[in-house]
Amino acid sequence: MDFHGVLPPVPTPFRDDEVDLDALRGNVRRLLASRLRGVVVLGSNGEAAFLDEGESADIVAAAREVVPRDRLLVAGTGRESTRATVLATRRAAEAGADAVLVRTPSFFKSQMTLEAFVAHYRTVADASPVPVLLYNFSALTGVTLPPAAVAELSRHPNVLGMKESGNDAALIADYVAQARKGFAVLAGSGRSFFAGLMVGATGAILAIAVVVPDLCVQVLDLVDAGRHAEAGDLQRRLLPLAHATARFGVAGLKVAQTLVGQAGGLPRGPLLPASAEAADVFRRQLTELAVPVA
Repeated sequence: MDFHGVLPPVPTPFRDDEVDLDALRGNVRRLLASRLRGVVVLGSNGEAAFLDEGESADIVAAAREVVPRDRLLVAGTGRESTRATVLATRRAAEAGADAVLVRTPSFFKSQMTLEAFVAHYRTVADASPVPVLLYNFSALTGVTLPPAAVAELSRHPNVLGMKESGNDAALIADYVAQARKGFAVLAGSGRSFFAGLMVGATGAILAIAVVVPDLCVQVLDLVDAGRHAEAGDLQRRLLPLAHATARFGVAGLKVAQTLVGQAGGLPRGPLLPASAEAADVFRRQLTELAVPVA
């Protein structure tokens, strides 16, 4: 399975605090009119932690209805226990996911050793009907997947890659260097997208790709073509948008979605709606990028 490309972590739209599957389908269709490699549902920006298991399965199935088979549908299935992660992974595969993105468990932070991570992911990968992507997001979880664990897990035949959501290019480079050849390391932050590609990342899962998918794909295209100076210039143009996405979080990303014609809406509690400032900031930045806004 080829993970070379850019995928957006699609937010989950709600109407009256219920998942709006029609809006989700519409957003995914709109995104796939671009050259994105596919989409990710049930990621951190999909508010996966706030969804029950039935909602999660429905979201995967709804996305599958509109994601053609030549594009990737990746579903987040990370849970705190290994057993729950295996069950969520099987449900996502049954609902149509091509691959799963499995965040690190983190509740018992001090006991999440290299050995614990390896045992967890091996069990999940052994049981998964579809390929597994590791998911490291230290700022959110408070734990870091050791490069030595990635090196060992990359040799499992059903672990094909990982997402690294931090901005440490040296850590991305370490993952790339220690993993087996062909293991897909995906940058997970718009702020370090170009830097990640320059140290060996093969693609990315980016929140900013939800609102400027073509520009994100263009950065990857320029790097692939060896036009690094142009790619770096485009990265610099995208940086304010990436900073704003990180600053305003999921609620802000939904505001940006609305500005570009998608169904954004409100986050699910306990997250609060974005401030009025978020709309002003995103409108200004999208206009500077020559993206039409509502």
